[in-house]
Amino acid sequence: MSRILLAPMEGLADPLMRQVLTAIGGYDWGICEFVRVTESVLPNRTFLRTCPELHNDSRTDAGTPMRVQLLGSDPHFMAANARRLVRHRPAGVDINFGCPAPTVFRHRGGSALLGEPELLHAIVSAVRAEVPADIPFTAKMRLGIADSSLAVDCAQAIAAGGVDELIVHGRTKVDGYKPPARWAQIDRVRAAVSIPIIANGEVWTVADFRQCQLESGCADVMLGRGALADPLLPRKLRGEATGGWAELLPSVATYWRGVRERVMPVHAGGRLKQWLMLLRRHYPEAEALYQQLRPVKAAEDIDAMLVAAGVLDSLPERLLLAA
Repeated sequence: MSRILLAPMEGLADPLMRQVLTAIGGYDWGICEFVRVTESVLPNRTFLRTCPELHNDSRTDAGTPMRVQLLGSDPHFMAANARRLVRHRPAGVDINFGCPAPTVFRHRGGSALLGEPELLHAIVSAVRAEVPADIPFTAKMRLGIADSSLAVDCAQAIAAGGVDELIVHGRTKVDGYKPPARWAQIDRVRAAVSIPIIANGEVWTVADFRQCQLESGCADVMLGRGALADPLLPRKLRGEATGGWAELLPSVATYWRGVRERVMPVHAGGRLKQWLMLLRRHYPEAEALYQQLRPVKAAEDIDAMLVAAGVLDSLPERLLLAA
């Protein structure tokens, strides 16, 4: 059976969203948002804040293992932070060679390193020396910066450094998230290395998943934004029956309650609308709810509207007490 994995998505798949998505089910494991490594050894609280699953045997409440991702360009400090991280016994350690964000790129992180295969090898080798053999060690890369001419060189350098598996996103840094993902280019990388390759990029549907497997030659696929657009997709891929929007409604409610507990009211609505914008790709009901909530800014008003829409059973207790 193919493995279905949850991608690290900065600003999208935070601990709350990971909890919601993995509770719906279908994932073998996932990777949390990246931990940014500069010229210091980060305190334990940084790892625990980014991946609170470390408090729970590195698993979400649903039991899905979550690996911790490091992003940086200095082999020494990447290794030193890995040494501290593994004391928490993460479900795995991953290195980010794929983030295309302009700020990360300017500070020589993520995909910015894909022009320097020798540096990739040095980073991976240094971290490998600190990660025990019983902790899975992976890396995630894109095809390149502006083109894919160094994709094979980069993958071979990473593989030679000692990772157990390599995740390849089928786009370059310049591509960003514009379709299409070039799955056939992943196959070119897969054929050039001896370690397992996991395909990633532009998988939104069951048909996309099958086509990605066919073109990339990879059995295992990592879901990114497609996981948020259709949280039932992993279970559909496993041939399970799903209940559509009606099944998702309790998860939307759980997410909103979690946002209200964790996020300042002025920012709470934006988090829910961000998810609904992705959900509406597959669910007309999400589009209707998004249009209803779009002009509403106050979190308390969103609470009331979600009750009226049948998403929440009742107003949060704090609002009932204040009434």
